[in-house]
Amino acid sequence: MPVNLSVKNVPDALAAKLRERAARNHRSLQGELMAILEAAAAYEARAAATPAHGLLERLLAITGSRGIDTTKRLTREQAHDRKLLRKSGV
Repeated sequence: MPVNLSVKNVPDALAAKLRERAARNHRSLQGELMAILEAAAAYEARAAATPAHGLLERLLAITGSRGIDTTKRLTREQAHDRKLLRKSGV
């Protein structure tokens, strides 16, 4: 059975932003609020199902099988020096 929810004392600025967002998404204000609630609930369900507690675990969950790029990056000066060496033919 559906439940009616109401939000009271919404500041005018927030209500205006929600109306703008609803218009951008071609929804009524009610439809936009429902979409926001559904997205929040789905996010919570995914977060609960993923046992990523630490930062490394969260990064690994995001990158999947790609892993994390640990190759050494050149500084700007090193890249410039490498470019000069290539041009000189050494």
